[in-house]
Amino acid sequence: MSLWDRLKAWFARTGSELLGWTLIPVGIVLMPLPGPGTLILVGGVALLARHYSWARRILDPLKAKAIEAAIYGVATIPRILLSVAGGVWLLGLGIVWGVGPTIPEFEVLNVGFGPELPAQGWVTGAGLIASAIVAWGLIAYSVRRWRIVDEVPRVAEPTG
Repeated sequence: MSLWDRLKAWFARTGSELLGWTLIPVGIVLMPLPGPGTLILVGGVALLARHYSWARRILDPLKAKAIEAAIYGVATIPRILLSVAGGVWLLGLGIVWGVGPTIPEFEVLNVGFGPELPAQGWVTGAGLIASAIVAWGLIAYSVRRWRIVDEVPRVAEPTG
């Protein structure tokens, strides 16, 4: 057995399990922050579903709902455009958070904000920009995979 074959066999079991167990807590930590926390969490569960039945039981309904949502999201051109606009919004927010402009000071439920944005900086900005890129990739994949375009039947022209 070659070194490459041994590495592939190791990753098929140990490496994917280790990565799955790493992605789950990272995804949980990132969920309340701007960024792809939910996708990272689901990715960890997907890797663990290869080895554990409990993870498959969690993943199967998530997968069905995700496919259902993707089909719904790309059913019409306005939905696709709105989703792409959401990615543009995330990109813009990422740039704003990275640049970190001064904002007015204000309070919401006795919690003060300003003169800096909460979690201001390029780490948060990069997370938002990465979310936009992931969103556009998922939109493109969904359009390619699940977009149903009604074809208008053509009527044969009479000959003669």
